[in-house]
Amino acid sequence: MTNGIKIFEKVKEAGYDAAVFFDEISQRYLTGFHTTDGIVLVSEHETALITDSRYFEAATIAKNKGELEDDCTPYLFTTRALDVLSEHIQKKNIASIAFDKTLMTVAQSEMLIQALPKIRIGSMSAICAEARRHKSKKEIENIKAAQAITDAAFAHILKFIREGVTETEIAAELEYFCRKNGADGMAFDTITVSGTKTSLPHGVPAPIPLTKNAFITMDFGAKYNGYCSDMTRTVVLGKADRDMQQIYQTVLTAQQKALDCIKSGVAGCEVDNAARSYIYSEGYEGYFGHSTGHSLGLEIHEEPRFSSAWKDKITAGAVMTVEPGIYIPGKGGVRIEDMVLVTENGYENLTKSVKELIEI
Repeated sequence: MTNGIKIFEKVKEAGYDAAVFFDEISQRYLTGFHTTDGIVLVSEHETALITDSRYFEAATIAKNKGELEDDCTPYLFTTRALDVLSEHIQKKNIASIAFDKTLMTVAQSEMLIQALPKIRIGSMSAICAEARRHKSKKEIENIKAAQAITDAAFAHILKFIREGVTETEIAAELEYFCRKNGADGMAFDTITVSGTKTSLPHGVPAPIPLTKNAFITMDFGAKYNGYCSDMTRTVVLGKADRDMQQIYQTVLTAQQKALDCIKSGVAGCEVDNAARSYIYSEGYEGYFGHSTGHSLGLEIHEEPRFSSAWKDKITAGAVMTVEPGIYIPGKGGVRIEDMVLVTENGYENLTKSVKELIEI
């Protein structure tokens, strides 16, 4: 079953003949093709990719190679995409369409209504989001490929870290390695922080040399065929003192407790609590502010989540991060992050890099 067919069934159940998408992520999910412009229309027998001359040839080639979703057909527009959409709707005898009100801007919805005066147009919420929680075999393969590049980059960077190297140089080297080894690009802006800056969960790399005998946190991920990976490792340049060792071991144990909790049918808040309650019990209450994990795929942050607010059950097929941390202002912090595939009876860890404390 193609992604378009899955989404059409949901749209049909809501009383519409088709659904229209303007955003890049939904378009890629529904077609298998990346474009920064155009429209995708999902109807009963077809997912129409309406795009311009910048992408049409590439989309046609991808179609001939079998790289697009089976029900996807590219269409060229030379004037306005909305004009082609209108013509297409008439040919398909479509009387009603839905758009995703969580993704479409007010201006886009107004243009859509103006372009299709005879069509009943309504809105739905998060049309593709729920389906995207469960990753297909092909999506999982892409995520695994992205993570394999990310793991290789971590092994590479351990040989690059030395005195005199700056945070920005580490970030640049990680990104260069990922690109050189098959990545489309990075899943998000690489985080490389050192010393007391490791207390900043999303700190920004700066052109400052690494701090001796202090933590270095690297949070990064390659992207492959549009799919993201995400991994965090914290290492030490020099030697870790007793407090640093204790913080690191607390985070590592907390992550394992969260991992031990994961299986299909467990609520996201239960996994979060497994890590959080242990960190708090070890005397670090107030030093773990973010959630324990999130889903990812075409976007780096998707639903569901391992958070105290996520009461719903997480089912097999979800790809999740598991990333507890401790952050002490003025002193430093540790985060350890793996990416797992939730299975019926547990999980498959997609992250292969070692997690024991590394001193360089």
